[in-house]
Amino acid sequence: MNARYTSFVAVGDSFTEGMSDLRPDGSYRGWADLLAARFVAAQPGFRYANLAVRGKLIRQILDEQVDRAAAMEADVITLVGGLNDAIRPRCDMDRVCGVLEEAVAKLAPSCKQLVLMRSPGRDGRVLERVRPRMEQLFAHVDDLAARHGALVVDLYGAHVLRDVRLWDEDRLHLTPEGHRRVGEAVWQTLGGTPAYDWTGPLPPPAPRPPWFTRRTADARFARTHLLPWVHRRLTGRSSGDGRAPKRPELLPYDA
Repeated sequence: MNARYTSFVAVGDSFTEGMSDLRPDGSYRGWADLLAARFVAAQPGFRYANLAVRGKLIRQILDEQVDRAAAMEADVITLVGGLNDAIRPRCDMDRVCGVLEEAVAKLAPSCKQLVLMRSPGRDGRVLERVRPRMEQLFAHVDDLAARHGALVVDLYGAHVLRDVRLWDEDRLHLTPEGHRRVGEAVWQTLGGTPAYDWTGPLPPPAPRPPWFTRRTADARFARTHLLPWVHRRLTGRSSGDGRAPKRPELLPYDA
């Protein structure tokens, strides 16, 4: 690793919290935990905090997590946010970019290395609908990184992360293998010795299932995931309401 890092704070939403990488006890692991474990192996006593909470919009991330993260003065901070805003039917992306800029301006001076990301996107109709918003957000991420000395992990440009097999049945969150690849991508971006090519392709897919199997899967997705999401939007609620971060303090991590 190019620099000796002894601490790491993760800031963001469900992507950074670790959904849908389930442990046997029902808690979420995710790429940030996997990255912290890599740090621990290289630096015993490494400290890690994860302030990310599912469902958070970029303004909530700024108001609830950024000042807290900056006060920890960790060596590495990762910030990923804005996509929960972008996938909503009505979204002012100029406002989202402005809030993200406020967050970066607070975090960059508080750490040795700020890491931003161009988030991955699953192939499908949802991505095509929000692609212009995502690309506006990612162009702003690139600009902010250049102005504030941050690193950018380009997950959006990795073709393998568009493969539907790396996405959970809710079509919004990565599988354990997807999280493993993201953790490796951040590790390598920070100068860590590569363990494998995280952009490498998956094995050839199985034959495409018949149309009625696909329709059944679509109906199950709508009933289990899409309709509850729409209901929360209509009632002004979030999946993260009342939920505390899983690692609110910067403490030694037992991987």
